[in-house]
This record gives sequence, structure tokens and C-alpha cells, in this order.
Amino acid sequence: MKAAAPRAPWRAALVFSIKGRMVALFVLLALATTAVFLFGMQRVLHTGWQDYVQPLAADYVDRLAADIGTPPEPARALALAARLPIAVRIEGPVVNFDTQPQRRWGMHRRDVRDMRAVHGTAGADETGSEDWGLVRHTADGHRITFGLTRPPDAMRPRLVGWATLAVLLALTALAYAAVRRLLAPLDVIGAGVEAYGRGEFAAPIAVHRGDELGALADRINGMATSLHGMLEAKRALLLAISHELRSPLTRARVNVELLVDSEPRRALLHDLGEMRDLVDKLLESERLAQGHAALRPEPTDLAALATELVGTQFEGCALRLELDDVGGPVRADPTRLRLLLRNLIDNALRHGAGAAEPPAVFLHREADGQIALGVRDGGPGVAADQLSRLGEAFHRPDGARTRATGGVGLGLALARSVAQAHGGTLRIRRMEPGLEVSAVWPPAR
Repeated sequence: MKAAAPRAPWRAALVFSIKGRMVALFVLLALATTAVFLFGMQRVLHTGWQDYVQPLAADYVDRLAADIGTPPEPARALALAARLPIAVRIEGPVVNFDTQPQRRWGMHRRDVRDMRAVHGTAGADETGSEDWGLVRHTADGHRITFGLTRPPDAMRPRLVGWATLAVLLALTALAYAAVRRLLAPLDVIGAGVEAYGRGEFAAPIAVHRGDELGALADRINGMATSLHGMLEAKRALLLAISHELRSPLTRARVNVELLVDSEPRRALLHDLGEMRDLVDKLLESERLAQGHAALRPEPTDLAALATELVGTQFEGCALRLELDDVGGPVRADPTRLRLLLRNLIDNALRHGAGAAEPPAVFLHREADGQIALGVRDGGPGVAADQLSRLGEAFHRPDGARTRATGGVGLGLALARSVAQAHGGTLRIRRMEPGLEVSAVWPPAR
């Protein structure tokens, strides 16, 4: 099947923008209304001219010809031209006179159309005069042609048309400004919803309107307040349970330590250690939920921090260091970065066991200027459809990365919280083989 051609940028923007579509609808409605009105008026005037106006005009022209007399008198013709917006030309065997000698009676068709559009009559050329009953023949053989004088330049149809277009454009601009002002709260509501999605509930959506958009903002604020309350209640319950578990876990570990060394004792100590780590990670995750406020930043040499962590806590483990110079220290919380890196290394060692190459701890500055600190293993990796869920609390993908290999699914979630608290992101990529997980900071850092 042939792929659909991408939309032009202006078309995509028009389809997305409610303001643009409303203004376009306004313009189309105005044009359609104008077209219908002009068509209707044209039909009315056309019928009215033939049935009413043309007989009256013919009678009026007869009276004008009678006023000029037979034979025609130029003085009377000149008096009529001075009193009325008409021009008179007399042709015949005795009298040849023109009230406007400079007038071009044989006009271009464009001039004829201009005069017809302005006056609702034919132009003053000879053919138009005959058709519209503006020519009279006297008994003595003279031909009297009546014509309308040309309007001033300011009233010519072309200028009127441009003026009409300018007014239409001005009205369209005013309509767009009015629609933009009317729908301005949508931008505020969108920014507020985006902030709520990031978990920032401190500032409500400030839309002080008594219309439907104001009511929508109030309902969204109410929903956000309810969600914030439920999240805070969940966080408080989780913190309370975690704190309460610490004491019995500590007592249980002390009691197990007093037992005679045996396989069941070592298994109990291992399980109690996992429970302790779980409680510590839960407490740390809830602290980091406060974002940057939970950090204690200071100038930190990331390469030295990674080297020190691998040399002390992972001494004897098969790890490769690929640490580049990133241009000096960055402001970060070294304790939380050690926690992030320790979790990533634990995951890599656990899931990369038996790989052809040991996991690599890397630090480099990328092409777009971002700083990346992370770990890459050569293990079995994860399925592509699982990448989006890695980093969720208690999520363990199927396959090699299961409970049998250890972990409860909090290590990557905690690493993501640390990266986000520092203003960065946790990036997870399949390497085939293996997985690469890194904290990435923007160039400003």
C-alpha cells in the first residue's frame, strides 16, 4: 500500500490549531454570505431594471432630448451637462456639438465595465448607449447621445475593490485577534496539565474566566488536587510502612546473627539483606520524589567518582572503565550519583554474567553536548516491547531478567529518580547483545 504523503507544515498547523480553523471558518462564511448576497441583489436589480427602471430611464431620456429641442440647441445641452452628471453629443446635418470634446466616446471595454459597475448602467460607448436606450434621433435627422460622466478616480471600481479587500483583511485580522484572545486560556491550561503530568502540583492553572474555559480549568484543578491528595496519601503510607519495617528487620537480623553458621542461616541473612535494601530503596525513592530539593549538590568530578566507586565497592569484579574528559566537574549530589551508578553496575553484573566481554562503565560527552554516565553489559538484553517499561517500580521483564537472577525491580526506578532530580533523564538502549543504561544531562550542565 502506498504511504500517504506528509501534510505541508501550514496545513498541519491549520488542522491542529482551533484558532486557525475558527478564523478560516469565519472568512469562508463571510465570503459565502457576500457571494449569496451579491447574487441575490444582482437578480433583484436585473429584474427591477427591466421591469421598472428601464421604462423610467427611457422616459427620462425622452424628456432630456425634448429639453434640448429640435433642432438641438447646444446651449441647452451644455446647461443639462452642467446641472446633471451627464455628457451630451449631438451629430447631424446642422449641429455637431459635444459637451465634453475631450471625452472618448468609443471607450475601452474596461472603462465601460467600470462605469457599469459603479452606476448600474451601461457605459457611454455608442453600442452601450444604443442597448440601454441612451440614444435619441430627432425629426430633422440629428442623433443625440447621452452618456454618464466618469466618476472621480477615488470612486473608481478598482480602487473601491482594493479598499474592500483591505477592509476584509483588517476584519480578518481583528477576528483572529478576537479568537486568539477568546481561546488564550487553552495555552495556560495545556501548560498546567503538562506540569501536573510531571507531578508538579504546587501552582494551579490560573484562568480567571466566567466561561466554559474557566469552568474547564476549575475542573482540571479540582482533579489535580484530588490526584495530588491520593499520591501524597500513598507516599505517606509507603514511608510509614518502610520506617516501621526497619526496626523488626534489624531485630530479626540480630537474632539470625546469633544462630550457628549453617545454610539456612546464610539464606535468612540473604533474604533479610534483600528486605533491608528494598526498604532503603523505597525510602530513597520517596525522598527523591521531591526533585532537586532533595539533593545536596556540589562540584563533582564524575570520572573520579566512577573510578572510586568501582575500586572500593566492586573490587575484584570484571569491569571496564571508559571514562572520557567531559570538561571539568559538574554540580551534582555525589551520594545520589554513587547510588545511581551502583544500581546500574549491580544490574549489569547480574544480567551480564557469562557474556563474552565484561560490563563497561562509561562517561563521555555526546555529539549534541550532553553528558552521559552509565553502564553497558553484554547479556541477553530485553525485548524491544519491554524498553518503555524498564524503570518502572517493581517491573521485571520476562526472560533472563527475572526474580531468579535477583532484584525486585527498584534499581532502575531509583536510578531514574536520581537522574530526573538532577535535571537529566535515564536513557535505556538495546545494544544487541546487552543493554546500555545511562544518565544523560543537557549541555548546560
